[in-house]
Amino acid sequence: MTSRRNFIKVSGLIAASAMATPLNAIEKIEGTEVIKIKPPALNAGDTVAIISPAGAVWDENQVETFTNILKSFGFNVIHGKTLKEKFGYFAGTDDLRANELNNFFADKKIKGIFCMKGGWGCARILDKIDYDAIKKNPKVLIGFSDITALLLAITHKTGLITFHGPVGNSGWNDFTKNIFTNVTMVPKPFNFPENPLSEEKPFVITGGKASGELVGGNLTVLSALIGSDYLPDWKNKILFLEEAKEEPYSIDRMLTQLKLSGVLNSISGFVFGKCAKCLAEEPQKAFTFHEVILQHIKPLGIPAFYGAMIGHIENKLTVPLGIDATMDADKGVISLEENSVI
Repeated sequence: MTSRRNFIKVSGLIAASAMATPLNAIEKIEGTEVIKIKPPALNAGDTVAIISPAGAVWDENQVETFTNILKSFGFNVIHGKTLKEKFGYFAGTDDLRANELNNFFADKKIKGIFCMKGGWGCARILDKIDYDAIKKNPKVLIGFSDITALLLAITHKTGLITFHGPVGNSGWNDFTKNIFTNVTMVPKPFNFPENPLSEEKPFVITGGKASGELVGGNLTVLSALIGSDYLPDWKNKILFLEEAKEEPYSIDRMLTQLKLSGVLNSISGFVFGKCAKCLAEEPQKAFTFHEVILQHIKPLGIPAFYGAMIGHIENKLTVPLGIDATMDADKGVISLEENSVI
């Protein structure tokens, strides 16, 4: 989204599920009713696909630039038809965009799927996705902003770990590339670094540590899915959010929705990344973003901070959805307690 922005229950079908999915990609968590599927780590020489499941791509030069970035990792790159399709503000019709995603997941030659951009449109195809096929063909799916809808739905419906990270038309500087490599190409737990010297230090809302599965993404997209069948049970989750170009009253409205729907009262920890350009048009008549966050999050009494490198910013983290993590609000850092890929 350029301008803004429970897992599978065991029901006696574990054996069938294991036959359909590579055995080493399934990680059953003892004592729970969850099957977690980790995608194979990306490697140089792998074939990956670029798609645009939401907004139309109007600058084809960006596709060429992103293709070269992916080739610098040693990947072979193929392009989806959606990179050239135009249907209003979408990269093709809903059916075309959904079918392309389904086909690329089903194609065993493709090891990773990268989203070119956000915009708007992913929520329109959630009911057209073949979740069973995705479960049988786990692979890395990465994007952010409007791609949040795909990440949340796929992780919830299939158990597949997905990745909230850079899209093709966002920055891929050295910092961003390094985090992406450590999270998607190295099968080891990873501790996210503290903010670079060029970034403001995180603000501690409530100190302390919290543990739980990481779930989240763009605030606008997530809040628009409230009441649907594409969101997880929020109990004991660490919720991470980001947003861009929304006034404080709009942030207030969406956080209120998360409160009234029971999300905020269920989570164990809270992290807000960056709210890029989230300024009031008439500041003398408004709360600031800082004040709105404190009003909603401070009363929860859970470890919480904002200012993480998540969102519409240059230095960007790749954050896996569904992975166990620990957050330290006093230090403003997140540590992954398990590997995100195998």
